[in-house]
Formats: sequence, structure tokens, C-alpha cells
Amino acid sequence: MGRPTREGTAVTGFRTFIDTFHARAAATPERDALVLLSESGGRLRPEPVGYGELAALVRLLAARLTAHTAPGDRVLVLQSSRRLFAASFLACLHAGRVAVPVAPPGGRGHHDERIAGIVKDAAASCVLTGSAHAAEASQLLARAGFTGVTCLLADRAPDPAEAEEAPHGTVAVDPDDVAYLQYTSGSTREPRGVMVTQRNLVANQEAIRTALDTGPASRFGGWLPLHHDMGLVGQLLHPLWLGTTTVMLTPQTFVKAPLNWLDTISRYGLTVSGGPDFGYELCLRRVNDLQIAALDLTAWRTAVNGGEPVDPVTAAAFADRFAAAGLRPEALTPAYGLAEATLLVSAHRPDDRGGAADCGVPVDAEVRIVDPDTGAERAPGQTGEIWVRGDGVARGYWRRPAETAATFGARISGTGGTGFLRTGDLGALDPAGRLRITGRIKDVMVIAGRNVHPQDIERTVQQVSALFGPASVFAVPGEREHVVLVQEVRARSHYNIDLTELAAKVAARIGDEHEVHTAGLLFVSPGTVRRTTSGKVERAAMRRMFLNGELRPLHQRLDAEVERLLSAGVRA
Repeated sequence: MGRPTREGTAVTGFRTFIDTFHARAAATPERDALVLLSESGGRLRPEPVGYGELAALVRLLAARLTAHTAPGDRVLVLQSSRRLFAASFLACLHAGRVAVPVAPPGGRGHHDERIAGIVKDAAASCVLTGSAHAAEASQLLARAGFTGVTCLLADRAPDPAEAEEAPHGTVAVDPDDVAYLQYTSGSTREPRGVMVTQRNLVANQEAIRTALDTGPASRFGGWLPLHHDMGLVGQLLHPLWLGTTTVMLTPQTFVKAPLNWLDTISRYGLTVSGGPDFGYELCLRRVNDLQIAALDLTAWRTAVNGGEPVDPVTAAAFADRFAAAGLRPEALTPAYGLAEATLLVSAHRPDDRGGAADCGVPVDAEVRIVDPDTGAERAPGQTGEIWVRGDGVARGYWRRPAETAATFGARISGTGGTGFLRTGDLGALDPAGRLRITGRIKDVMVIAGRNVHPQDIERTVQQVSALFGPASVFAVPGEREHVVLVQEVRARSHYNIDLTELAAKVAARIGDEHEVHTAGLLFVSPGTVRRTTSGKVERAAMRRMFLNGELRPLHQRLDAEVERLLSAGVRA
């Protein structure tokens, strides 16, 4: 990876993210880099972390990594502490190690299985964690047979020698060296690590700055988990790239009381904050008019909506409801991105008249709409697979050359255009170049010769009852595809309603609005529907659980052919 150099320089002349961070810290060491909000006594208590303090901790952890790992080693960053997560991730960049951010263990079988799968796939040599998770992480590694993986504590007090050896200068790297592996949501059995390079990270930071018009005066914050690309790149790293402050809640604090997010924006005058569509929908349902009257959202000029399909109805309703708190409708900023492109591909800009249904013009990226079967480019306005090319597009999947070639090396038929990322997302470009997302290839169901998008049905079902939580729609095999709906019913509410009658209403609404017959309908307890950390429904996982008989419904109605399918022991 190279030898240590003075901060702000590298043997290639390329300015890395970590060098930029240290330059910000040297210029304004007393400025708050992070303000971490934790619930105590029913209130959110702030813990400020200055740039100078964070930079010193980064150097200390870099020394710890240098003593136990080699340049280029993969290091799992497994932290529930946001302070330690930030310092651990940056320490990997400082020491020339490849960071692998993961969610901390939670005692859930499928989650622990995912961490073990990532350790194996990344061939990690080290786990950088905190004392709160050390025992659990060590036990998980032992159960999975990874006894040779070192477990380092980021919150252990330094000894004098270690403090003296903390490297002041960063390790010189090449722009195409891998900075970190971002493991995508999907099967716990075969996680895929996106190789984000030093060049990708810097390029996408500049793309975000251009798209959102951010700068040192911007104030960031939110509740997104930091091990996920949107929380990591957009909520943590981008403010540090600019040298400004980010105010962070935990995801649990947001889910418990969505008002906490809006109250944080109000109290701290945040100008940029965002999340997936379901976060805005949750605020609409659980923040009342009296609470809105106490908010001041006039400073919130960029409310990013990304991470899952953006519902224009949700965006319009949110803008209308919170206008009373000073939110301007043009603040709502639909965006599109994915881990394979580091984060951002396009964002709707306030000065664009395209409307809330689009995700704006691509920024520093070339986007084409392509027939997924033939590779032929589609005309403006036509729907096809979204292909992306640019400096923000990652190098590929870690140790998966065949998948990398298929996904990151696509060629447009008849044009000679090569090296495109196949996103697996469906969309269209209007004549002005604005991108509109319509669905996912792998989620599209073919019903009676028509392409049916499951998220459209899920959205319709949400309108049937206020008792409904998340839902998942997918197709199962047969002589034809059969549509199955798994719908969460809120805790305790199922004791007071006729679930049979409610199921009939749901099936009738789906039939009326989509001309689709629901062959399987299951009502389940809250927490059953699998979602990624960014809020996307994991439909493939739900389909697998259904076919494997792993769901425990409160009520179900199945067509005879679907019952025969399950009785025959078909497995996903």
C-alpha cells in the first residue's frame, strides 16, 4: 500500500478522503465534527466530538491496527458507538487497511449468520469493536470457526508507548486501491462486498456536493445506520469531507419516536438531512399537529428522500403537512443511488421543474436506459434497466470476478459503449435527462402477460387499514406465477378485529386496483417482514421464508395450488 507520508500529500499526488479530513481537523480542531444524541431521562443529551479530538483518536487506533495487521488487510468495523464507529472507519483509511463496516451483533440468528458470512467472504484478519460487543463478537467468531481473527478494542485506554507510536502521517495509497468493502443487502449466506476505491469515494463526495449544493456552512444530521452506504457516505463522511458538523440520532431513537428526527432538525438548524421514503411516511403517521406547531423547519433546505422507491404521494403529503412548521416544498429532494456507485447517482434539484416523481439529472455519472435482454439502448421516455458509468462506480465485487464482469462490465449493443454498471433497477430518462425509477428487475412479476411491480401493490394495501405495518409482495412458482402478500398487523390490534373480513377487503382492493388475484395472503406480527438497514423490503428473503415454511401467520388464506406447492415441499 505504500509508506507513510506527510498529511495532505501522497506519492501519487492524489488527495484522499483521510488526508482531506486531517486537513480540516488541523484548520479547525475545536469545531464540532460530530454531535451525538443519546436518550437519557426522556431527553436527548448531546455529546460533542471536536475535529481535533476525533483526529487524535483516529491516529491512536491507526497505531493499534498497524501493530496487529498488515497493509491491505480487511478490518471489520463493528461498533454500536457512533463515536467509535467514525474513528475506527477513519483509522482504517489512515493506516491503509480496508474497512468493512457491519452492523453490531444483535443476538438474531440471521444477523449473526450474515456477520460470519462477511468475515469469511472478506477474509478479514481483524475485528475492531468496543467493550460493549467484545464478548459477543469473540463468541460469534469462535462459533463460526474464525479463531485466527484478532479482536481489537477501540475503547481500550492506550499505553504510553502506543500513544507515542501513533502515526501522524497517513499511508500513501493509489487512487484505485480499495478503501472499504460495502456489503450489500441480500442473502445472509452469500453476502457480496462492493469494492469502493479511494477514487470512488472522493469522486462521489464531489458529486454529492454538486448535487446538493453543500459547503462548510451546511449542517447535517439524521438517524441512518452508519454501516449502511447512505448513513456512512452521506450522513457521516460527507460532512467530514466539507469540514462541517453532523448531528446524529440512533436509528432506534427515530423508530421509537419519529418526532425526535424532526425535533433535532429544528433545534440544531440542520440544513441537510434525509432518509428512505418509509421514514417520511412514519413521520406523517406518528407526529401530531400539536407537535408540528412546536417545530421550526425553516432551515431544512434539503430533505433527501432515497434508499428505496420514492412515493410522490408521500413526498407531497409530507411537504403539505409540515409546511406549518416552515418546511418549504422545494426542500423535498428525491435521489437515486446504490452501493455499487458508492452512493449517489442523481438527485432532484430545487431549481429543476421536473417534479417530485423524478430523481433529477445524474451528477458526474453517465446514465443509459437499456433493454436488459438485448443490451440495446432505449429512447428517452422508454423504460429499461438503468446502466451507470463514472468515477463513482465501484471496482466490482470482492473476490467475485464472474459477477464483477457481468455486473460492472456491461456493453451497450451496437455502440461500443463498455464498462457500465448494471444496476438491476428499472427506470426512464425524460427528454431533459431527468431519471425516473419504476422498479427492480428481480422484483417484477409477470401476471397475465403484464409486468406488475410489487411495491405498487404494497402501497395500495397500506391504504386499506391504519393497523398495517410493512408488507412484502412476491410471486411463487406454478403453472403460472402466483402473487403472495405478507402483511404485518400492529401489536395487539389483531385481537380486536375480524382478520378474515380484513383479508377479504385487502384481496378486493388489490383486485380492483391492479387486476391481480392474491393467491396467498398472510397477516403476521410486527417485525416479521425483513427490511434492509435503509428500509428496503427484502422480498427475496420473504419469498424464501414463505416457501420454507418459516413464517408464523396470525391469519392466512391460501389458494389450493399454493397449498399444494407448500405441501410438496418446494424450497427456495
